[in-house]
Amino acid sequence: MSVHSPTHPALRPGVLQNLTLPNRYVVAPMSRASATDNGVPTEAMAHYYARFATGGFGLIIAEGAYTDPCYAQAYGNQPGLCTDAQQAGWKVVTEAVHRAGGRIILQLIHAGAVSQVVNTPHAPSAVRPMGKMLDGYGPNRGPYGTPTEMSAQDIRDVKAGFVQAAVRAQSAGFDGVEVHCANGYLLDQFLTPETNLRDAPYGGSIENRIRLTAEIITDIRAATAGDFLTGVRLSQAKATQPDYFWQGGLADAARIFSAVAEAGAGFIHFASEKKGYAYHSSTSDGESLCHFARATTGLPVIANGGLQDPDLAHDVLTRGEADFLAIGKAAMNNPDLPNRLATGRQPEAFTYELFSYGVSIEGQAKWEGERRGLPQS
Repeated sequence: MSVHSPTHPALRPGVLQNLTLPNRYVVAPMSRASATDNGVPTEAMAHYYARFATGGFGLIIAEGAYTDPCYAQAYGNQPGLCTDAQQAGWKVVTEAVHRAGGRIILQLIHAGAVSQVVNTPHAPSAVRPMGKMLDGYGPNRGPYGTPTEMSAQDIRDVKAGFVQAAVRAQSAGFDGVEVHCANGYLLDQFLTPETNLRDAPYGGSIENRIRLTAEIITDIRAATAGDFLTGVRLSQAKATQPDYFWQGGLADAARIFSAVAEAGAGFIHFASEKKGYAYHSSTSDGESLCHFARATTGLPVIANGGLQDPDLAHDVLTRGEADFLAIGKAAMNNPDLPNRLATGRQPEAFTYELFSYGVSIEGQAKWEGERRGLPQS
């Protein structure tokens, strides 16, 4: 069988908890910094997400929305979900996606120590993040500062923020949410021993360090409808530490995966950073974490990292390493990637020229218009 044929396993229907999806392709959450200054999603965002549905993606995971107005925001013009106006903006997005025949869930995120907006970020411990702030996501620049260690009340506020955002997401018409415990953001800061120097109940053992994420999942499940999908995103690597691996390998993975499964997660989305699927979805000694998560929890697993390559996608699915494939940057300039595979058309190679006018949706539209020779306003 040709991996480019309409019978490619990525084009087969799949089930994610209560959602029956037409294929295994998922749009990965990608920060586009395109909301208003007050974090309200725009009409441009509605059109942007709807075109993934038109292009055949089985599921869309919308970019991370911050969960409280004080400490959660990561970057400028990030969408939030903690006000009525933000909820109304997201409702326009979900309605556009559903009209196009798609399904959409929302990633919920708290930046913690790596906020580029909050002047004095809150984090598990007063540990300065490695690396520098990301270009193009302002307003702040340069090295990260040292955050303030969170109090017990701060932790309760974080949990309440995630839960209220999930309830709002359900009201806004989303099919579910994804709790972001990956890539060096707050919940991953709790999970990571170098950034979590606390004692119990949320520090010390790995069971304690994953506890906050598990409690958030459980609380969201209790506060939302039974058919509302609640999943989790995990990763080893961080945006500022691309070569980070879980210290205990499969032993750590077993405790992490079991904790989120027992909390009620409907799926595990395992994220990769710049070096791709084979590098970041394995332990430091080469054991597949996607396969291990699937085998030990029985949950559907979404893999990530260069899986727009039909040969790699074919292998990951047929080897039983994952159930779904999250496509990030390659989806930006191939919003019709599933339709391309079904009809034998090659995807366009991703180019960072797409960000010539910034990381926003409007910047991408300007770049695309230039490529098509359209007049620019």
